[in-house]
Amino acid sequence: MSWGTLYSQLAGVNRQSTSLGKVWLSVLFIFRVTILAVAAETVWGDEQSDFTCNTLQPGCENVCYDHFFPISHVRLWCLQLIFASTPPLLVAMHVAYRKHGDKRSVLRRDKRSSGGAAAARTRQQEEELESIRQRRLPIAGTLWWTYALSLVFRVGFEVVFVYALFAIYGTFWMPRLVRCDQWPCPNKVDCFVSRPTEKTVFTVFMAAASVACVVLNVAELAYLVSKALVRCSQSGTRKCSSMTNCSSADPKSLLQNKKNEKKSESLLSSLSSSAKAV
Repeated sequence: MSWGTLYSQLAGVNRQSTSLGKVWLSVLFIFRVTILAVAAETVWGDEQSDFTCNTLQPGCENVCYDHFFPISHVRLWCLQLIFASTPPLLVAMHVAYRKHGDKRSVLRRDKRSSGGAAAARTRQQEEELESIRQRRLPIAGTLWWTYALSLVFRVGFEVVFVYALFAIYGTFWMPRLVRCDQWPCPNKVDCFVSRPTEKTVFTVFMAAASVACVVLNVAELAYLVSKALVRCSQSGTRKCSSMTNCSSADPKSLLQNKKNEKKSESLLSSLSSSAKAV
């Protein structure tokens, strides 16, 4: 599995993210992906081979291991990171679609335009396309909904996987000794887990990192919602104030117009009478 490929894909999303989104990406790759790739996989590498039971019954150790550890912690964390990293790709696809539309409009406009120096038009077109590639889109409109939906999915995936880890094992603490009476074990046998303390430390650390990512995602979602509410309230206040000003100004303007009409009529009548007298 190549985590570098995933990081290169999420780096494009990072340019469109808020400050909390950038912090989330740093926590994801520094405190979770790096720990998982460097240390956790090594700790769980001898998971099944060093799981020993005090019996010589063939198949007993395999059955007991499958009973107490139905899925490896490392594989579950890999699935969690993949699912949690997938929703930001929705934002990347949305941004790529918007920029692709802008590029097509620039190319169509240049095709319709005629005359002028060809070199100057080509240079201007390249500059516009480069500015579109480097442009950071504001998180508003449909992009706001896509970004907020990706945050909701992120929070949902994190919560589901943390709950799944707790539901499968019943605790975040790795036991030193488990007693198994599954078939084909002849009786209740004692089985010993390798490196229980070290595995407990990594399990608690990964769970804490997941909770920290959930807190960051919820905080970012609250920030987006509050910013959108402030923006809507400001636009609503402007509309209300403009409507109030217009409604309050209408009677005065009507009276002023009537006065001006009366003045113009009196002026015309006086001019016509003076012309008759002459």
